[in-house]
Amino acid sequence: MSPPNRPPQTLAQKLIARACGQAQVAVGDIVSCQVDLAMFHDSSGPRRLKPMLEDLGAQIWNKDRVVLVMDHYVPEQDDDSRRIVRIARDWAAEQRLPHVYDSIGICHVVLPQKGHIRPGMFCVGGDSHSPTGGAFGAYMFGIGSTEMLGVMVTGELWVRVPQTIRMWWDGRLPAGVTAKDMVLHMIGRFGMNGGDYQAVEFCGPAVQALSMQERMTLSNMSAEMGAQTGLIAPDTTTRDWLLLAGVPDEAIDLDAWYTDEGVDETRARTFRFDAAALAPQVAAPHSPANTRPVGDFGDVAVQVAYIGACTGAKLDDLRAAAQVLRGHRVAPGLRLMVAPASLQDQQAAQDEGVLGALLDAGAELLPTACGACSGYGGTIPDGANVIATTARNFKGRMGSATAQVYLASPYTVAASALSGRIADPREVLA
Repeated sequence: MSPPNRPPQTLAQKLIARACGQAQVAVGDIVSCQVDLAMFHDSSGPRRLKPMLEDLGAQIWNKDRVVLVMDHYVPEQDDDSRRIVRIARDWAAEQRLPHVYDSIGICHVVLPQKGHIRPGMFCVGGDSHSPTGGAFGAYMFGIGSTEMLGVMVTGELWVRVPQTIRMWWDGRLPAGVTAKDMVLHMIGRFGMNGGDYQAVEFCGPAVQALSMQERMTLSNMSAEMGAQTGLIAPDTTTRDWLLLAGVPDEAIDLDAWYTDEGVDETRARTFRFDAAALAPQVAAPHSPANTRPVGDFGDVAVQVAYIGACTGAKLDDLRAAAQVLRGHRVAPGLRLMVAPASLQDQQAAQDEGVLGALLDAGAELLPTACGACSGYGGTIPDGANVIATTARNFKGRMGSATAQVYLASPYTVAASALSGRIADPREVLA
């Protein structure tokens, strides 16, 4: 409940109010916020920020609040990638940045795994999928290099307080259906501009039942809905996960970060969904908004299955794929590629026997990096039908302009790899 004489506030309002040092903020207010954490990677960071900072003769405001992750152009495969990564490594050494993660995984996964995100924070990232941090009850969103320059110098950023769209999920997901299916369904319903600039908050019993890695997938793909950020109120699941990541218990605040009861439609609109009725979803080329139930795609043959990216190759995702593939082999002539989201997840998958099950089924193991999701590495052949766990299927996104990319959950991608066509994972699991 909100304090007496104070109107109910959304989670987004509370997070922004804390960041700007006010007791409360109203939707539409423009305020200047103190940044708790700024993240960028080899593609978005030093090669752009270094010359701009030098032109200004400016210094980084607080190096302990900066995180650099090398994940887009690693492992280096050509002169251009070697140049980009060398700039990042040299600049990190020159600046003596204390938080640099080189070739150990995708930034959106590495950042929380290293304990950098916690409830109540106000964070920015040099990548459009930075809203992943919202899964931990932090206000996090992506910004461009010019805005990041301002943050690097001042530690501040202005923001307009957004209206909230609450996506309330009742029930519980059935077997073979995941957070990826939930978010694809929402993008299919609302489109890629459905949350334009607004804060999307995922809530309800089905969301509360999700693991942290599944919650991260929801928040990550709020970007595909056009939202500025994708929030989930933190709870004991959040606390338990952060404790394992090394965050001290006293640094995890769960008490304040939720949307108050009684918030009106001017602050938050609510849409309701039934998780129990959701079927596996597939997004057809060339937009995540082209989403329909998997049963509509049964006659689509695929030549490549890709289990990778921050939305589809975390440990929970690898476990899901292994559940389908264990004891089977992929269809003849089909190429199944697996690129774990981080070395930590890859090692855990190996220890559990998950990785072995994927490899025994015929999977090809790729480096723990953004890889084909960002079109790097030349792994997607021209003209191929591809089913992938990635976040986007824009034309040319995965490298080849003639490839036809379908998006789905790890369950569905794995089932499709077995049959050589887009397949319903529930049929295999049954």
